[in-house]
Amino acid sequence: MTIQNDIVWHSHSIERKDREAIQAHQGCVLWFTGLSGSGKSTLANALEQVLYQYSLHRKPIRTYLLDGDNLRHGLCADLGFSETDRHENIRRVGEVAKLMVDAGLIVLTAFISPYQKDRKKIRDGFNQGQFIEIFVDTPLTICESRDPKGLYQKARRGELKQFSGIDSPYEIPSNPELHLDGTLPICELTQQILTYLQQHQIYG
Repeated sequence: MTIQNDIVWHSHSIERKDREAIQAHQGCVLWFTGLSGSGKSTLANALEQVLYQYSLHRKPIRTYLLDGDNLRHGLCADLGFSETDRHENIRRVGEVAKLMVDAGLIVLTAFISPYQKDRKKIRDGFNQGQFIEIFVDTPLTICESRDPKGLYQKARRGELKQFSGIDSPYEIPSNPELHLDGTLPICELTQQILTYLQQHQIYG
């Protein structure tokens, strides 16, 4: 897509650093990636709850959780699951996340995002330290045994095409900020992420 020459970026007086100055944290995106059933959404939801409780009792932390299924009800409702549509789906999510980070939020995204080049392209759009890739590494057999939506069963029967991990690839992150064992309890994984955020002075 080509941007017309007469369209220019408009700079505003209030910037991200100004928004961050009135809260207890930096703006960043926590990009949860992994197979369907790996626990991405569950973990992202649990983490947001912990951060919300921190806000109530200590300092304000402003978060927003972007979930794959939810966005396909609106922003990405016109997209299917072809490789081209998956690229576009993740591109849109990345752009929304970038705007939210500019607003000073901690953005949690839970998407399979199976292609390495898509995740890298989004990472390249952020400043150093703003994009935190969290790989929820759960064996395919366990993801299939969970199968909360029955998607793996449909994929195995051939009723659902281009399903990541079955007949469509999932490219494992080469160097994520956090590589989590998806077989561990959610509370333990949540604590690992909180420790990372505190050590890197995202909040605290």
